[in-house]
Amino acid sequence: MKVRFDVNMPRPRRRELPGHEVVTAQKMGWGELENGDLIDAAEKAGFDVLVTADRNLRYQQNLLGRRLGIVVLPSNKLRVLRTIAPDIRHTLDALRPGDYVEL
Repeated sequence: MKVRFDVNMPRPRRRELPGHEVVTAQKMGWGELENGDLIDAAEKAGFDVLVTADRNLRYQQNLLGRRLGIVVLPSNKLRVLRTIAPDIRHTLDALRPGDYVEL
């Protein structure tokens, strides 16, 4: 699965998702894109999922009809993400296009 980490996600966490191609917004040069433009760019670039800690995303964007799955994490703090890493992996493995999941 091709996973796009939002700008608010710590880059070291990408190593905890073996079997997935994880790319950060910074690496793509998308650090300045706003949510709607960021989702559009990720879909056009062929990403399967956006992983973010932006818990307001579903209220700020119309997510209906999106091909991109979205996983919203409860925090972007390393210690929190470390404890829920198995849940993140399980969620990614079960995710379908257009799904929206909050952990």
